[in-house]
Amino acid sequence: MYPSLETAPGTHRSGSRPGSRQSNRDNDANEVDHLRRTVSCAVILEREGWQVDAAESSRRAVKYRRGAGEILIVTHDDKGWWNPLGAEKGDCFSLIQFLHPECNFGHVRKTLRAIAGIAPSRPVASASATSDPVPARSPLLRWQSKPALRPTTKAWAYLADERRLPATILTAAAAQDCVRAGGFGCAWFAHRDHDGLLTGIEARGPDFRGVLRGGQKSLFRFAPGGAIGDCRRVTVTEAPIDALSLAALEAGRTDTIYVATTGGLGPGTVKALRQLAEHTASLGGTLVIATDADQAGDHHATRIETVIAPIVVTIERLRADGQAKDWNDVLVRSGTS
Repeated sequence: MYPSLETAPGTHRSGSRPGSRQSNRDNDANEVDHLRRTVSCAVILEREGWQVDAAESSRRAVKYRRGAGEILIVTHDDKGWWNPLGAEKGDCFSLIQFLHPECNFGHVRKTLRAIAGIAPSRPVASASATSDPVPARSPLLRWQSKPALRPTTKAWAYLADERRLPATILTAAAAQDCVRAGGFGCAWFAHRDHDGLLTGIEARGPDFRGVLRGGQKSLFRFAPGGAIGDCRRVTVTEAPIDALSLAALEAGRTDTIYVATTGGLGPGTVKALRQLAEHTASLGGTLVIATDADQAGDHHATRIETVIAPIVVTIERLRADGQAKDWNDVLVRSGTS
């Protein structure tokens, strides 16, 4: 743990001399800059009992969890962080104050001095440091290099056999080119902006889950009826597989577009959600928040509702019943395929 965060006795500076104020300010600014450059946000979280979620971490973004519904992402080579379930983000100073709101700036500086220059112990850091240095190709070029989703691909087998997605849903998803067969048996899910341009790719398979580098998350979109622009009902899930699963459970609904945010709400996803909500409102439609049935899912639902709150659109919350955590869990338990 950190040194004590209790208030140090006294607030005056001993030995202050006339004319030294500017020097003190300069020294303070230099120390703040030094701490920002030398303190690892990962070390802060490690010492607070947070643990790496290696399965959902990438080279540039490492996910940390602590307890139910607590998630933080460390970025910028361990020098930055953000909260995917809220709007908070920043550097090592703001991270300490996020974790300990009772601490003033002086207490935070004292805490950071004790851990400046200490490296994190997490294995993800060492693995990411030796990642392939070759620059990533554009998401569109990578997407176009992969085959369509077909029954003969390993990705189809993963989605149909393990995830229990019906062939009708997979065939429709392939026809809309929102899912392709990636490498190592993974399915690739397209993120597209409001104009239909591909911005990023999520890969999901038996042994891998992550967002491919070089792109930006927007929204995964699937419309069983085919006409995305005419849908008066929108359901927002967390993962593309959940979006497809809910479409399967609501078989026959051609008035709905099923979208997924893939984790936290980055700027591209926020923009896409607002544009989609505005379009839905113009049609007099309904936006259904169908995130996971747990505390983290409820936090995510609140965040989504906050993002679209300024838009006058009907909002509903759809939550899985019983023991199921998400919509794919519901689908698997139902035995539908």
